[in-house]
Amino acid sequence: MKIVFGPISSRRFGLSLGVDLSPALKQCNFDCVYCELSAAKGIKQQNLVVSVKEILDEVSLSLEKGVEFDVLTLTANGEPSLYPHLKELIMALKKMLKDKKILILSNGTAVLDRDKFEALLELDIVKLSLDSAISKTFYKIDRALKSIDLNLMIEKMTEFSKLFKGELVIEILVVSGFNDTIEEFKALDKALEKISPLRVDLSTIDRPPAYPVKAVSEQKLNELAKFIKSVPVVIAKRHFSEEKKLDLSKEELLKMLYLRPQNELDVQMKFSDETLKNLNELLTKGRVRILDLAGVKFYKADEIR
Repeated sequence: MKIVFGPISSRRFGLSLGVDLSPALKQCNFDCVYCELSAAKGIKQQNLVVSVKEILDEVSLSLEKGVEFDVLTLTANGEPSLYPHLKELIMALKKMLKDKKILILSNGTAVLDRDKFEALLELDIVKLSLDSAISKTFYKIDRALKSIDLNLMIEKMTEFSKLFKGELVIEILVVSGFNDTIEEFKALDKALEKISPLRVDLSTIDRPPAYPVKAVSEQKLNELAKFIKSVPVVIAKRHFSEEKKLDLSKEELLKMLYLRPQNELDVQMKFSDETLKNLNELLTKGRVRILDLAGVKFYKADEIR
């Protein structure tokens, strides 16, 4: 059972050292159709639990070896917040790591348990999944335990966001024929407006899934992203797009960045050399500013003169 793995280079979080809180088998309260692990019936709590000491010993060994990383990521073969000693572990890791950030990748249900909710408040970065804001679709795509109430989860995410001092990110994974409609994304936008995370990460299937479901195209992701108006969006790119580069005047650029901030990857991939030159001039004049939203840079204009 290897608990600590990596580090892995992440475009969205930097160099990440992973900690698997369920290293021996899948233990999750979801059975998502797109999961890269084998299908398995959802459970309420972990049945096989590694000790806090085992985890800390492996992390300590990585530190002794001088392994370089930016963020320690709590994850699992399943849902990491099912780990019963989460608060104890987080507090111990904070003392051990000191200047390193700690991140958790949760399916969102952590906020439904008060102890786990409070444990997550101690973290630097929290990434929660929200694949649908419509109950019928939510159960269809995430195959969650029936005791999990989607509307309550959205309410608790909203409460968490208001209390959390760190960086909150929401992830949406789009599956063809499930949550890839305008109706779904308008509902998601309303939920995201309430939750108010720093950013949304939008992606689709890129590994063999547990069930016979399919990814959507990058073009489809871009179309759906337009309906998320309340929060900046990062679209996971599986390859570099060959679409024509955008030639934008300073005025056109200001309008775009006022209505919809662009992240650094989009700027690199979509903007022509002339547009990049205009962007740099606007940055120098203070007409455009750079926001760091949980490790991803966004370019934003605050006003159009």
